[in-house]
Amino acid sequence: MMCCKLPLIKELEKPSDRWCRHAVIGKGCGIYETRPSVCQSFFCQWMVDPHLGPEWKPEKAKFILYVDREKEEVFNVAVDPAFPDAWTKPPFLAAIKNWVSEGAALGRFVVVRVGKRWSAVLPDRIVELGNVEQDFVLDRTRGPTGKTIELRVRPPSPLKAIALPQHPDSEMRD
Repeated sequence: MMCCKLPLIKELEKPSDRWCRHAVIGKGCGIYETRPSVCQSFFCQWMVDPHLGPEWKPEKAKFILYVDREKEEVFNVAVDPAFPDAWTKPPFLAAIKNWVSEGAALGRFVVVRVGKRWSAVLPDRIVELGNVEQDFVLDRTRGPTGKTIELRVRPPSPLKAIALPQHPDSEMRD
């Protein structure tokens, strides 16, 4: 049910990090049969990746992990603000760093949102992107091998950039 709490869901006018008004704690979605398509089409990685064990279940891990639908090289981690360091605990951070390393030539990186605080996991370091109160885009710099080597937060504009969503169905640009 963490997907009922952590992401912004515009169709339901649900802000980030607050329980959806339709969530029935301990039971699931109270409007499951008629829930919006954005909810119907969302699957966290724990549900689709058979390599992720029971410790990755969002209610236990205290975050949801999902791959961006448009840019498969961007992994998103939305963390419950009540457990801000959950993603850094074993085995999570080591696995996240491994995904980034394995996909470095593709420019893969992971963005982590804890409340309004954003971080990015790059092949060689974790970059603190700071507190972001509004929509923003990330300017990405790739090195000669294709690796993402630098990220910078800026306000949205028509320039070429990657927009980071607060919800899995938000659009991304590259």
